[in-house]
Amino acid sequence: MSIWWSLHLRREAASVPLARRLLLGTMETAGVDPDVSYDLSVALTEACANAVEHGGGPARRGGPASEAYRVTAYLDGETCRIEVADSGPGFQRGGAPAPPAADDAENGRGLRLIEELADHVHVGRTGRGGALVSFDKLLKWRPDAPLALT
Repeated sequence: MSIWWSLHLRREAASVPLARRLLLGTMETAGVDPDVSYDLSVALTEACANAVEHGGGPARRGGPASEAYRVTAYLDGETCRIEVADSGPGFQRGGAPAPPAADDAENGRGLRLIEELADHVHVGRTGRGGALVSFDKLLKWRPDAPLALT
């Protein structure tokens, strides 16, 4: 069995905890270990915060600038994959690890934190030119997991 969901969210700060709560609820219901759920929820929070802050694209063909982003989560077998896509300018990293942020920096730590919490991270562009952050983590299950997806 697998579980997946996708949200189309407005680029507003209030959308971030909504995505996080949905992920945590899904994982709790499925029986994912709370520590793994927490790590993924923090990584998702960082990715969504980046989309809210940086994910707006310019107006296209006379239309308004993009005010939305997409979050998709897949729990399949022993892995959870999360993707956050927006229509912003993308990243300038070129696939290199995120540079370390200064200890007192207020910005610039989100991608590094995602890389620390997930097993595999991909940062790239969507087919429409926006940014895409996708990350995977191996799942651990509670002993009483009702929906262990093995």
